[in-house]
Amino acid sequence: MKSLFPSKYSGLLLLFTILFSLHAGVAQEKFGGLALYTVRDNMNKDARATLKSVADAGYAHIEAAGYENGKFYNMSPSDFSALLRELGLKPVSTHQGSVTLENADQMMTDVKAAGFTYFVIPVPPMGRFYYDNKTDTMGMTGSVEELADILRTLGEKANKAGLQLLYHNHDFEFVENEDGIVPIDYLLENLDPELVNFQMDLFWVTKAGADPLAYFEKYPGRFKIWHVKDMDKQGKFAPVGTGTIDFAKILEHKETAGMQYYMVEQDNTFDLEPLKAIRVSHGNLKAIGFN
Repeated sequence: MKSLFPSKYSGLLLLFTILFSLHAGVAQEKFGGLALYTVRDNMNKDARATLKSVADAGYAHIEAAGYENGKFYNMSPSDFSALLRELGLKPVSTHQGSVTLENADQMMTDVKAAGFTYFVIPVPPMGRFYYDNKTDTMGMTGSVEELADILRTLGEKANKAGLQLLYHNHDFEFVENEDGIVPIDYLLENLDPELVNFQMDLFWVTKAGADPLAYFEKYPGRFKIWHVKDMDKQGKFAPVGTGTIDFAKILEHKETAGMQYYMVEQDNTFDLEPLKAIRVSHGNLKAIGFN
């Protein structure tokens, strides 16, 4: 068959094909999400440069944790969205720890304008979370019934705003309280999955001595996003793939869990620079089975 292209163009066509293939190959290597809380200090210094480093490390999605006074990392929702689009990063979820019943509507408008899908409650809101620095323990004040009522109201607001509400766990929600109630169980059993679902932090579930697989089986479809962070032999945060958590085993049950996205997170990277730690984590994701 005679070529449709003159011979003088064949070399250019071959070069174009090679370059297109290389570009596609690079694009295919971009996968997984990063919780920007991991690089929060870098984001505060230079958000653009940090986000470029996140994209260069191979991440495709991000979870924000830097909303204040109507802005994300000192950018308007539209400007933040534009920057992410420019860098090839998709906004998926955002931790909105300062939410109240009074500011929720405006906050959700901003979250929607920035392009996020999931509005995440990172701890019991409205002053109900506490951290004891002396004992290095966390907990909540008030009753779990009150927390459920707040989440239900926020879930209704999020639904009207076109967002999905998630609650993010630490370890204390898996510990039976003084009333004999395991808070996470109460929330799962008493909140409508049409309004409120969950972001499972695999480190904190492990820290609490709970079994994530048992929760997937008992409450299928409720854990829409995972926080993927590892635990070293001393029980400290570690880059993904360098610690003791069997992510491959957990990953086998992602469909039962209802997982739609996962976010690499490391609250403290200790002696390792955060931007290096996120590269170590991303480099190990494929070996575990994440894509």
